[in-house]
Amino acid sequence: MENKIVVSVVIVNWNAKRYLEECLSSLTQEVCAFPMEIIVVDNASTDGSPGMIVEKFPHVKLINNKENLGFARANNIGIKQASGNYLALVNSDVHVLKDCITKLVEFCEKNTEVGMVGPRIIGGDEKQQISCRREPSIWNTLCRAIALDAVFPRSRLFNGNYSGRSDQDSTHSVDILSGCFWLINRRALEVVGGLDESFFIYGEDMDWCKRFRDANWDVVFVPHAQAIHYGGASSANSPIRFFVEKQKADIQYWRKHHSRIAVFIYFAITFLHHGLRIIGYSLRVCVTLGRDQAASYKIRRSITCIHWLYTGGDMPFESMGRNA
Repeated sequence: MENKIVVSVVIVNWNAKRYLEECLSSLTQEVCAFPMEIIVVDNASTDGSPGMIVEKFPHVKLINNKENLGFARANNIGIKQASGNYLALVNSDVHVLKDCITKLVEFCEKNTEVGMVGPRIIGGDEKQQISCRREPSIWNTLCRAIALDAVFPRSRLFNGNYSGRSDQDSTHSVDILSGCFWLINRRALEVVGGLDESFFIYGEDMDWCKRFRDANWDVVFVPHAQAIHYGGASSANSPIRFFVEKQKADIQYWRKHHSRIAVFIYFAITFLHHGLRIIGYSLRVCVTLGRDQAASYKIRRSITCIHWLYTGGDMPFESMGRNA
């Protein structure tokens, strides 16, 4: 008799063949002691990813989309095909470390009020990444815009929406978990529902975590489970475009969950944020006589965002929020 699937791993891929192969290679019994299935939803990759899966990972269930449907919609397609009691939504550029999924499932089994958990995330450079954040607010967005978080990095009052370093070392409830790796309790999923497909890429992590919390399911960071996240596997193809997409998603989140005036203030702070960075990085370029390529790139990035906000962002006087 075949063992009942306990964990369904869902991976959305778009032109990240090299990372995806490493991710799939890491998903062994060493990382998950429970019966596991793996589902890859490919968003019309052109880099040979589907063929690689068929050739090297025949046990993986492959779903080929005819076009790039975005992160949220593709994940929902995978979720509908999943049969496990728990669903691990893992980015294609993640390498899962030993016992990671086992520890997350065991934690959920002992804490039945928990709907979503996430592991400690380590970067490809072996440095710890920010794995959990606070819900964005006017105050912490302003602190980020005027760099108070950089001036007072140890101050919880001024450090933006990022939790302090100590919050990355202990098991605790959080507002937002990094969207590169979630483990979801199916019972909670049936209450909360899937990802909001109106978010094409980015923003869905803030939205989903908020919806879990609003439905009284705990969202918990579990640092004794660990994974490596290389980051940028898909966004490296067009970094400025993806940066603007993130800005668009942030505004979409604010429009969904905040009042008109809050959205208007967020727009103003966002303009301030990019304006200050254009000025600051321009000074750096002048001092280095144009040799600082990173600063030049960030100037172009902020100019592109301001251009989008002004011409294509639907200024916040129309359909700004769900509240009057």
